[in-house]
Amino acid sequence: MGSKNISISDEAYLRLSELKLKKESFTELIYRLTNKTNVLDLKGIISENEGNSLEKNIRDSRKLSKERIDRITKELNR
Repeated sequence: MGSKNISISDEAYLRLSELKLKKESFTELIYRLTNKTNVLDLKGIISENEGNSLEKNIRDSRKLSKERIDRITKELNR
């Protein structure tokens, strides 16, 4: 694998340095930051039953959040 030199500002370098993990090279950091996963790559990662359970949990959680928001809003409007 070859290498290239790039020029970046000191500010950009500091920002990258703050994101870099211990023992991670800048090349590895750039790979990590630019890794793009297509949602279709996740197909089949969980079973249909697990997916249905996850969907139900999300719906239930959203319902509880809405109820909490409604309750707090009602309290604040008294």
